[in-house]
Amino acid sequence: MPATVVYREESEKSDGSRYEMIAWQVPESEEYPEGVKYSFQDMDADGDTLLRYDNAPHHRDVGRHHRHTHTGEVTKLDFTGLADLIDDFQSEVNEIHDRRTD
Repeated sequence: MPATVVYREESEKSDGSRYEMIAWQVPESEEYPEGVKYSFQDMDADGDTLLRYDNAPHHRDVGRHHRHTHTGEVTKLDFTGLADLIDDFQSEVNEIHDRRTD
């Protein structure tokens, strides 16, 4: 079964920052036991990462589901489902935008 896009959204904020969110349904495997692969990224107007959520398998020491901050910190995310993850990411993007534009 090939990967199928199950969610895609992108938007630009008033300060030129933007976010892109994409999630795919993939076959359940050791790397993706929930059958979902995702990459959500919030960037400033220059394209520098402000926040990223993903489940790429290269940060197993932190956890399969993790977030990257603008400082390079990588921390674990609690994955309770794609809908919750989308809500959490969008809330955090809005908080970052509010802090940057106040």
